[in-house]
Amino acid sequence: MTTPQSIEPEHTLLTAVARLDDLRTRESLAGFGSDAEALDKAETLELLALSEVVARKAAYGRQLTVRAAREAGASWTQIGAALGMSKQAAWEAHTRWIDAQAEVHGQPGRIGFDEEDLAEARALAGDPDEG
Repeated sequence: MTTPQSIEPEHTLLTAVARLDDLRTRESLAGFGSDAEALDKAETLELLALSEVVARKAAYGRQLTVRAAREAGASWTQIGAALGMSKQAAWEAHTRWIDAQAEVHGQPGRIGFDEEDLAEARALAGDPDEG
């Protein structure tokens, strides 16, 4: 069965997006006088799973970029503005991500944060009212 967990290890964000785009294009063109074949059940399920893989990988990448912005000295006000949200919402999303990384540490196929990484990430995140 095609699941996000089964296909995620096969793809980087770029390859997942490329395959998603290929399947979505075929899905869109099929039946509109195009030579494109309609997706079969397996491809439709792959498209659905790839949508989730892309969302997960993009969210992970976004949080890595938030972390890089903090390392570069950006305030939570600046980060929130760049994300189109309040500084509080940006900080809360990032701290939830940090906690999620701690939860997956040690799970098969996952890296996550050990105690030292967790402490470093929380220190870097700081408080939304700082700086």
